[in-house]
Amino acid sequence: MTDGTADRPTTLGELRASGWVSRSVKDEIRDNAAQRIAAGAPLFPGVEGYEHTVLPQLENALLAGHDVIFLGERGQAKTRMIRSVVGLLDEWMPVIAGSEINDDPYAPVSRHARELVDAEGDAAPIEWVHRDQRFGEKLATPDTSIADLIGEVDPIKVAEGRYLSDELTLHYGLVPRTNRGIFAINELPDLAERIQVGLLNVLEERDVQVRGYKIRLPIDVLLFASANPEDYTNRGRIITPLKDRFGSQIRTHYPLEVDTEVDIAMAEMRPLETSGLQVRIPTYMAEVVASLSHLARQSPHLNQRSGVSVRLTIANMETLVANAARRALLSGETDVIPRVTDIDALVASTMGKVEIESIEEGRDEAIIDHLISSAVLAVFKERCPMELVRPVLDPFDEDLVVHVGEDVSTDEYLATYRAIPALEAPVAALTEGDEAPASIAAAVEFVLEGLHLSKRLNKDAVGGRAHYRGRR
Repeated sequence: MTDGTADRPTTLGELRASGWVSRSVKDEIRDNAAQRIAAGAPLFPGVEGYEHTVLPQLENALLAGHDVIFLGERGQAKTRMIRSVVGLLDEWMPVIAGSEINDDPYAPVSRHARELVDAEGDAAPIEWVHRDQRFGEKLATPDTSIADLIGEVDPIKVAEGRYLSDELTLHYGLVPRTNRGIFAINELPDLAERIQVGLLNVLEERDVQVRGYKIRLPIDVLLFASANPEDYTNRGRIITPLKDRFGSQIRTHYPLEVDTEVDIAMAEMRPLETSGLQVRIPTYMAEVVASLSHLARQSPHLNQRSGVSVRLTIANMETLVANAARRALLSGETDVIPRVTDIDALVASTMGKVEIESIEEGRDEAIIDHLISSAVLAVFKERCPMELVRPVLDPFDEDLVVHVGEDVSTDEYLATYRAIPALEAPVAALTEGDEAPASIAAAVEFVLEGLHLSKRLNKDAVGGRAHYRGRR
């Protein structure tokens, strides 16, 4: 296996002869982005829900050569988009061999690189750096220092006998080490003000200065940052001169449609792969999980400032499947298809990802239960028009009682299905051609729960079991 550099120039002279042209990192990304846009290829594969909102703004910023700050709550793919920009860099980039800051062979800036080129000329050795190594990232924390970002005197190098005035005593920080690449700062407002001041030169003059040294290293970086909108707009969290230096400010958002949230969750969730089990998630059950997140983002009982992340949907989808798998294993079944019974398990995975603002102590679970029921009802109304399910009520008017629960077997659900012929039409609409017994069982319980939440059936629940009966 080759690293892709075997046939590439190895010296400065060979590089000049090859016709390689040096470009700034912003020009490099602009050219590669323009080619993809012209070819109709996606710039950010795997990022969904932003096709008509965020991505056009980001494409404009890259074509304009802007440094970018993303404003958005947690779980809005800010970091993923930043990391995806690496794919717009050239796959390989030449640097002076041994350079700590990716020196451009045609315009070296570090003392090591300058001296090497002066001494060896066209024989100066060249190395090739892959684009994955041209990305630097730092989570801003209050204890982040200038040394972390820009650099500091290395006492080891001083102890080796170098003078303090010698540039070679410097230990470069993350920004210089990402020279000719992309650097990202997550949660920018958490940086102390004095550290924010240290970034001003990076964004405007495109250089860095280290303590009292009389050196100015011209740094070529595309800078990205992310921030929570509330932190970013509050006075005192970010200094105005730094805010002014970003070329583009892009507001991210949560998925606007339930279908988009379902697609994201299905792509991101960890699949449950256990020998002997076949997992399938009915579309309507996936929509319930996504609808729960959408309703949570509108709930006055939840802290909306901290956001309700898409990670909630992903975690809930995984929990739903896990509970269905546990139920199947206990009953000796192999088809894992989540039912309404499994939805109760979402309380645990939801509680850990939202901040509930409740005046009454102990109301937390009741609030989550209400959101879950509202999500089921919303999907039921969308999927099962009342004219389709109204005939299902007739047997209940004659005192029919149907039992459901984790310990109720698929065969018992099928017996209910056969005993109520009117279930055939709504079940067929929900299963979408999947005639597996477990799929029919899940659809039967969903219809019954929807009728209960629509106040057409009564439901009595005790422990892990429940039964539906008429409202007389």
